[in-house]
Amino acid sequence: MADRLLAVPVPENYRFAVFCCSFKWDIGGTPDHALALFVDQAMAERYGASMWPGTFEVIDIVTGDRV
Repeated sequence: MADRLLAVPVPENYRFAVFCCSFKWDIGGTPDHALALFVDQAMAERYGASMWPGTFEVIDIVTGDRV
């Protein structure tokens, strides 16, 4: 990376995936993809709630569990 003030992302650190869950409104015909990955669970939940209140889900991609 050209800017030494930006750390190189480590994919293994991004444990929490946020899904918008379009299937909950019956507007999706294919499986939803994760729209954002986060290191911190609380940050993932705040992001999901601000973008898709009522339909988002946060999944721990290490365990596969909903959080």
